Amino acid sequence: MIIKLAWRNLWRNRLRTGIMISAMVFGLVGVVVLMGFLSGMYANMIDNAIAWQTSHLQVQRSSYIDTPDIKDTLVAPAPLLEYLDQLPEVAATSGRYLAEGMVASARATRGVRINGIDADREAAVTPIAGHILQGQWLDDQGRHPVVVSRKTAQRLQLTIGSKVVLTFTDAQGEVSGAAFRVRGLYHTPSSTFDDNNLFVRIEDLQALAGGQGVHEIAVRLVDNDYRQIAALQALRDRLQQHTAPDNRVRDWQQIQPLLASILAQSGTSNAIILAIYVVAMGFGIINIMLMSVFERTREFGVLMAVGMQKHKVFSLIIAESTLLGGCGGLIGVGVSMAVIALLSYTGIPLGDLAEGLNAFGVDTLLYPHVTPTEYGFIFLTVVGASLLAALYPARHILKQRPVDAMAEKH
Repeated sequence: MIIKLAWRNLWRNRLRTGIMISAMVFGLVGVVVLMGFLSGMYANMIDNAIAWQTSHLQVQRSSYIDTPDIKDTLVAPAPLLEYLDQLPEVAATSGRYLAEGMVASARATRGVRINGIDADREAAVTPIAGHILQGQWLDDQGRHPVVVSRKTAQRLQLTIGSKVVLTFTDAQGEVSGAAFRVRGLYHTPSSTFDDNNLFVRIEDLQALAGGQGVHEIAVRLVDNDYRQIAALQALRDRLQQHTAPDNRVRDWQQIQPLLASILAQSGTSNAIILAIYVVAMGFGIINIMLMSVFERTREFGVLMAVGMQKHKVFSLIIAESTLLGGCGGLIGVGVSMAVIALLSYTGIPLGDLAEGLNAFGVDTLLYPHVTPTEYGFIFLTVVGASLLAALYPARHILKQRPVDAMAEKH
């Protein structure tokens, strides 16, 4: 009976109720889209970092992590690679021989990280082979091929077939170098990565450096969900037991602590956004319910005078506010789901923001993402806030005596 009466009272002033619900819906859609945009941006940033830079896991010598030195290659990498290839949860691995050096053209010079890689294994770990804009990916053909980023090519004024000279300090501490031919130009979502990396065949770099082995092993897992932290850490600890004590296995959170902190704080930022909306909505509902209560003060006085208990009057006001919030929340979440579904299909182009966000590894097209759990939490938060917003108007009417309430005119 209370619910039925509350529903009828809610629509006695249809214009006012309709305006309030419309305001709740528009506000809620804006909040959900913003939350989805931020979640999508964080997810895109982490996915790109894992795909291009950190992989899910990396194995390096402990001394190389502290102070990179070309002599500090992994201890016994072959047995570990063989073990990794047998694990069902591992999709691909790539051993890399690394050197910090310089790349020089006839017009300019830049500092870079020279990645000596097995072309097939690297293409299975990172998506670089599919992001060659001009030319082609490395293979076993030709003498000293190199793949550089489009950004590096523009700064050094390089084209396909251009000659560059790579120089670095070899394993004997001497300056070593050789001429390479540009085989391909790549482009990634991260301008920082493009600035600092080029790729050569591992055997070419090892021959120039006078070294063997690899400095790191990158591991890509079958499950690409970066949120599966517990499974990732369990695998990391298991691999640590199967490698030499001097080697260290790290997951992407340890390699890039900033990304881990972004992931940890993403929920907090969304909660703050939702809280601001809920507070504003709550004041709106308080205003609506106060107006409604003041208009019906004599009516509530008559109800109490004829024997209606005060807790039922209290429940009636609470039910009206809760139904108001429930209607607005339900419609708002429904419309938000439709909008997010559409934007998840079309994407949100970043336009002029793309260039700045590329430094953080964000794509030029973002796809917002909101989980079903978040939708449920948003709906319950709106309904809960509506219920709390009715406490003050309900308390106001209950403080009055029936005779005083019937005597008031509004």
